[in-house]
Amino acid sequence: MRRPHTVLLLLALLFAQPAFAKNKYMSVARDQDPGPQSEKAMVVFLRAGFMGGKATASVYDGTDDRVDFLGILYSGDRLAVQVEPGFHRFMAYAENADFLDATLEAGKRYYILVRARPGMAKARFSLIPFHPGVDAEYSLQGKDFRSWYGAATFVERTAAADAWYDEHREDVAKKKAIYLVKWNAMSPEDRAVLTLRPEDGVTALP
Repeated sequence: MRRPHTVLLLLALLFAQPAFAKNKYMSVARDQDPGPQSEKAMVVFLRAGFMGGKATASVYDGTDDRVDFLGILYSGDRLAVQVEPGFHRFMAYAENADFLDATLEAGKRYYILVRARPGMAKARFSLIPFHPGVDAEYSLQGKDFRSWYGAATFVERTAAADAWYDEHREDVAKKKAIYLVKWNAMSPEDRAVLTLRPEDGVTALP
């Protein structure tokens, strides 16, 4: 059994890794300035490069019974996905599963922070919505967003990512079911903090 101080040391090393780890599952996207496709909403998942450099988080559209694999993110990655307008429940998977509810409008861009935090044996992740208002804790007009976004690169899925998901799909579905119990037990006020609303979308970055 690992001693507590050994576990803490391993976690410290994990989160001290440089934020420039090459993503072996994703390639640099050909389009580094994407916008919403016709009659679609665009959602951008952003892994800020300040923590958990070598830890990976996979992201999904987990609306209703679906578990639609979107991609795998390292620090410094951003992933744009085109989705139908309306309600979606997005999910991140690592040591845990975490969710974010979104109601999206066509023609708009929405931004989600994929934030690493310490876990028991490896990193856990949370999905945090960005809002356009300057007073929001996570604001599209804030210095943090501009710094994180400017240092990141758009990536896209490869066959290696799809092979990884084929290997892990059963565990992903299992964790979704387990952590949805906790999600559904949250108060409406707490879940509202983890929600993207139609008005949170923008036609261009501020």
